[in-house]
Amino acid sequence: MANRRVVIDPITRIEGHLRIEVEVDENNVVQKAYSSSTLWRGIELILKGRDPRDAGLMAQRICGVCTYSHYKAAIEAVENTLGVEPPYNAKLVRSLLNESLYMHDHMVHFYHLHGLDWVDVVSALSADPKRASELAFTYSDSPIATGTDELSAVQQKVKSFVEKGQLGPFANAYWGNKSYRFSPEQNLIALSHYLKALELQRVAAQMFAIFGAKQPHPQSLVVGGVTCVRDILSPTRLAEWKTKYETVKDFIDRAYYADIVMAAEAYGSEASVLGGVGVKNFLSAEAFLLNRTESLFQSGYIKNGDITKVYDIDEMKIEEDVTHAWYKGEKPLQPYEGVTEPEYTGFIDGDTVNGKAQVLNEKDKYSWVKAPRYDKEAMEVGPLACLLVNYGRGNEKVQKAVNDFLKRTGLPVAALFTTLGRTAARMLQTKLISDNAIITFNSLVENIKTDDTTYTKFEIDPDKEYKGRFIGEAPRGTLSHWVRVKNGVIENYQAVVPTTWNAGPMDGAGKVGPYEASLVGLKLEDPTKPLEVLRVIHSFDPCMSCSVHVMDIKGVEISAFKVNPLSSGAAG
Repeated sequence: MANRRVVIDPITRIEGHLRIEVEVDENNVVQKAYSSSTLWRGIELILKGRDPRDAGLMAQRICGVCTYSHYKAAIEAVENTLGVEPPYNAKLVRSLLNESLYMHDHMVHFYHLHGLDWVDVVSALSADPKRASELAFTYSDSPIATGTDELSAVQQKVKSFVEKGQLGPFANAYWGNKSYRFSPEQNLIALSHYLKALELQRVAAQMFAIFGAKQPHPQSLVVGGVTCVRDILSPTRLAEWKTKYETVKDFIDRAYYADIVMAAEAYGSEASVLGGVGVKNFLSAEAFLLNRTESLFQSGYIKNGDITKVYDIDEMKIEEDVTHAWYKGEKPLQPYEGVTEPEYTGFIDGDTVNGKAQVLNEKDKYSWVKAPRYDKEAMEVGPLACLLVNYGRGNEKVQKAVNDFLKRTGLPVAALFTTLGRTAARMLQTKLISDNAIITFNSLVENIKTDDTTYTKFEIDPDKEYKGRFIGEAPRGTLSHWVRVKNGVIENYQAVVPTTWNAGPMDGAGKVGPYEASLVGLKLEDPTKPLEVLRVIHSFDPCMSCSVHVMDIKGVEISAFKVNPLSSGAAG
C-alpha cells in the first residue's frame, strides 16, 4: 500500500503560521515529514538602508511573543558592529529582563500552548476532586491551587462551558485520544494550574515591564545602554520587581516543576513521547549574566548525542541553505553574506487522508524558512540543547538540576533525548533561571551603590564600513543577528532565529532538520486526529514569522498583498 499523506495546517497554539505534512504507511507510522512556514514578511529587507540605532525597535517586530529577544539581539549586534561596550549596569538590566522573559514565556508555553497535548480536559470532568487534592502532594510538598474546594470550582467552571457549548480554548481538540496518559485526577490538577497560570503570566509580564517599560515590545534598550535609569535607582521599583519575581518563582517551583514530574510518571511508557529527537546534534550559546565573571549558561555544541564531548562554536561555520526554501540562491551562505530574495513556487495537487488538496512539493521549494547548518550539519537548538551542552561542559548548576530531576522521576539519561525530555528540559531551564535570577538582581543592587552609569557614548563614522553580530539565546534557542553598516546605514541584515534552526526544510545535501527528523517513526493512533504530531512539534515551541498572504487548508488563497518593504507604504 502506498503511503498516505496527512496535512495539518495550520498548527495552532504557536506563534505564526506552520504547516506540517507527514506520510504514513499502512500501520500509521510516519515515513516522511515536511515542515513549512507558509507566510513571509521580510523584516531583514525592511532594515536595509536604516540607521543602525533604529535596528532594535524594528527587529523586535520579527515576533509578537519574544519581542525582547530580537530587540536585545539587534541592539547588541549593532554594539558589536560599532565596537560599543555598554556599562555593567546596562548588561545586568538586560540580563534581568531576559530572565523575566523566560520565566513568563516558558510558563505560558507549557500551560497554554503545549499543555493540552498532555492534558485531556474532558477526562478532568470525571475526576474526584478530593482524590486529586490528595494526589497533588505526591508531586509537591506544598502544591498550588489543588485544594478540594479549588479543584471542585475548576471542575464546575469547565462543566459550565461544556453545558453551554462554549469550550473556548478547549474546543476542536482530540479529547479521548489513547495516547493521553494522565488519570482524570491528574488531568484535573493540571487543568487547575492551566487556569492559575493565566493569573501568574500577568504578574510575570508586569515584572518584565518594570525595567522594560512594557511587555510586549519593550522600549528601554538603546545602542550603548538602557534608559530605565529612574527605575533601577528607585528602591520602590527594585522591591516591586523582587516581589513579583518571588510570586512567579513560587508557581514555577510548586506547580510547573510538579506537573512535569507528574507527566514523567504518567508518560514514562508512552511510545509517542519516547522518540522525537531525530537530529542528535545540539547547539547553544552563552546566556544570562549573573555577575562580572559568571553567566548561567555557556556556549558550545555536541555531535551525535555524545555529551562527553562539547565543542566550541566557530561562527563562520554557520550557513543558511535555501535549496528547498522559497528564496533565490544557489549555495549555502554565511549570514554576513546572506541574501533574502523571495522566490515563491507554490503548492501542487495531491491526495490526503481528508481527500484531494493542495500539498507541499517536497521535490522543489516548500517553505519560507531557510535551512541553517553548522559545519554542514543540522542542529537542534532550544532548552534541551542548552541543558545538554552545559551538562557536558560540567556546569554544576545544570548537572545538579538534571540529576535531581532524573533521580526524582526514575528516568534514565537517555530519556532526555525524547519529546518528554525536551518538554522537561524547558521546565528545568525555567527553574534554573528562576533560581539564579536573584543573583543578577543582587549584583545590580550592589553595583548601583557606587556606580550609576547606564550609557556609553559613541559615534558612527559615515566613511567607515562596519561588520558585527550578536549570538545568544532566546526562549526557543540560539538566536543570531548579523549586520553590515556602510555610509552610516545598514547595508545588509540577517537574522538566524531558533525556529529557523529547528523548522527548516531539507537542505541541498538531502539532510532534514529537527522538526522533520523528529516525526519519522512516530505511530499515529488515528491519522485524521494526529495528536501525536502536535505533541512532538509543540515540544519545540514553534515561533514562525508573520507574512503577507494567507491560504486555507485546500491551498486556496484567501487574500494577497504586495508590499514594498523598502518604502513606507504598500501597493495592492
